[in-house]
Amino acid sequence: MTEPRAEQPEYFPEAFPRDAFPRYVWAEGDRPAELPHEVWLSETTHRDGQQGGLPLNAERSCRIYDILCEVTGGSGAIRHAEFFPYRDSDRKALLYALDRHRDGAPVEPTTWIRARREDVELIQKLGVTETGLLSSSSDYHTFHKFGDGGREGAAAMYLEAVRVALDHGIRPRVHLEDTTRSDPAFVQRLVEDVLRLADRYPAELAPRFRICDTLGIGLPFTDVAAPRSVPRWIRLLRGLGLAPHQIELHPHNDTWMVVANCVAAIREGCGVISGCTLGTGERTGNAPLEAVLVHLLGMGYWPDGGVDLTAVNKLVELYDEIGVGPSPKYPIFGRDAYVTRAGIHADGLNKFWWMYAPFNAPLLTGRELDVALTKDSGQAGLLFVLNKRLGLALEKNDPRLAPVQAWLDGQWEAGRVSAVDWSELEPLVALALSAAPNGA
Repeated sequence: MTEPRAEQPEYFPEAFPRDAFPRYVWAEGDRPAELPHEVWLSETTHRDGQQGGLPLNAERSCRIYDILCEVTGGSGAIRHAEFFPYRDSDRKALLYALDRHRDGAPVEPTTWIRARREDVELIQKLGVTETGLLSSSSDYHTFHKFGDGGREGAAAMYLEAVRVALDHGIRPRVHLEDTTRSDPAFVQRLVEDVLRLADRYPAELAPRFRICDTLGIGLPFTDVAAPRSVPRWIRLLRGLGLAPHQIELHPHNDTWMVVANCVAAIREGCGVISGCTLGTGERTGNAPLEAVLVHLLGMGYWPDGGVDLTAVNKLVELYDEIGVGPSPKYPIFGRDAYVTRAGIHADGLNKFWWMYAPFNAPLLTGRELDVALTKDSGQAGLLFVLNKRLGLALEKNDPRLAPVQAWLDGQWEAGRVSAVDWSELEPLVALALSAAPNGA
């Protein structure tokens, strides 16, 4: 069957709007039933990011907190920032954030502590109103951390810490460490015991539960058996009567599945994602919050705006300054995220820049499309660079380009493999463009 001739190009504008990130267009036309009506992020850069090697002092931590407040604005997209409370520099940053939050900053500071009475009492004195409690749930932990106590001893300790937190008016967030290697029966029993205990306290102290893919071995598929299936863990907790905002996913990226697991968890009814800025975190990193935000925006969350991803560039600058900036190829905010080196791509950008642009990067991320001049970028690459750098509208057959292109070709023929920097090219371009346009 011959396809009818298209009179106009089909750009699928519903999926690829010109002024927004690519949208999720649901195949059946309806929003998936389990998709929460509200989703938000809990950032742990100050805790897990630092634990993973981010060299933070109080000043840097405060700066990160302020930038995250800029990113989320009034949208409610990022609501929690998680801090260690143990060392002086961490406490200074935590107290700064608590003061800022009391003055109206949109991100509430919380803490990560061990499941111990003395830790709860420490954060209560600092003025924290919600905390995470380390509650290792797999037998890899319960049988080897707590002597002969095993599961029962671990559960008793966690429940006591939850009780102490509730007694102090602190909302507990139970961190089920290593969930994706845990026995669902043990996790279910522990969650039920925590919920029974919490029933005696005010509703505003209702606990949250953090599903931790601690080693990044979770999978985003429902047809994978427990304990590796992240969606099955969400189903289990939802089946116990937990609301989406009481279920949080804290995934790692050891096997490259971190963003996929976040999306799968949200689609199954998880209302909170825990992650770090720019993929920092223990070992290979936590969920990159900016990437999760892109997907959530694509799903239609925060339709009234308020999320400012261009502010993430301030984090990139800060991380570069302290020597831990993202790799050049890092998606969305890496130096080369929108840089092409292929002549055929450069030619496409010259003719219709949407051809090789996944979205409007300058508008949405504050990052410009660009071409690196290499042996593969050709005359189309040179044309793009000159027009972009100089604000011109040169044509591909302009004879003044010939001597510049000849110089570039000479570089490649001589064996050069690195890209040509603009500072090298600028004097040649100035000389070439001073000639008459017709070459006379």
